[in-house]
Amino acid sequence: MHLTLLVPGLLLPVEILETTAYDLNAPTLSRILGSGERHALHGDWLPGAFGLGHLPAAALRKVGSGGTAPGDWICLDPVRWQVSPEGVMLDDPARLELDAAESSELLAAVQPLFAEWGALSASAPGRWELRLNRPLSLETQDLPATIQQPIDPHLPGGADGPAWRLLLAEAQTVLHAHPVNRRREEAGRPTVNSLWPWGQGCLPDEIQANFSVVWSNDPMIVGLCRYAGMPCLAPPERFQPASGPVLALVETLAAPVRRLDALAWREALLAVERDWLAPAVQALKRGHSTGLRLIGTRLGSAPESVAWELKRGDLLRFWRKPRPLTELK
Repeated sequence: MHLTLLVPGLLLPVEILETTAYDLNAPTLSRILGSGERHALHGDWLPGAFGLGHLPAAALRKVGSGGTAPGDWICLDPVRWQVSPEGVMLDDPARLELDAAESSELLAAVQPLFAEWGALSASAPGRWELRLNRPLSLETQDLPATIQQPIDPHLPGGADGPAWRLLLAEAQTVLHAHPVNRRREEAGRPTVNSLWPWGQGCLPDEIQANFSVVWSNDPMIVGLCRYAGMPCLAPPERFQPASGPVLALVETLAAPVRRLDALAWREALLAVERDWLAPAVQALKRGHSTGLRLIGTRLGSAPESVAWELKRGDLLRFWRKPRPLTELK
């Protein structure tokens, strides 16, 4: 077994790293930082791990939900914009918790606006995809990278950006007056007030199946694995032995980072230490694993990734001292 552990949100913004992590006691992670080989990675690591330049999220989500996705697709997800002291921000779509009926009613209301461009459907409540019936030149920003970030008023850009900004403004008007939103507002629940286009593209001709199994619940990754013929399983609660190269996506740190909740981030990090890193290093030490690659990402509009590679021989390098968690950068 060789485990690649991908942990979005492991890398904190430099300006808050010192005060958040300076007194944390995570000896296994400190050992990995000291003994492992550190490699700065360019941008988002995940597409390259499958031999791709980018991930066509919309098409992959369709495949992940059990459908097919011929042609060109783009995600058009219901979201909530909220006003904050930093400006207009994109709230976490997970907070909407749309049920199937609500999602279906809202989709039907905005679908006619985009009929000229294609057919709009849902792979799951709150996950909408538009199958394009003509070429679309649009510059967008991936939704996961934009959560809790200020919204750029010039997005979407590109040659078709102005026309789509008008379409989205029309959709906002329709959503504002919709009965689903009125009911949600009366119940004190967050309302859907906009749509977010992202993840455009066609399914690739080929995907490199570089892992024997992937542990992830991400709908896009589920589709990626299904399309590549790789098994994708729900991640276990903690490390477990497996065969061959394994990719595990552990997302428990992402939500605290987006909420700027330092206490929750610290608790989640200690859980990753206890449930994943400590047993993974023990397996490596006992010869039950051939290596551990820990990949941490910094969330935001310009995501960064850093990898630490640890082999069994690295554990014998006693002169490489553990490093403080303030070096998670």
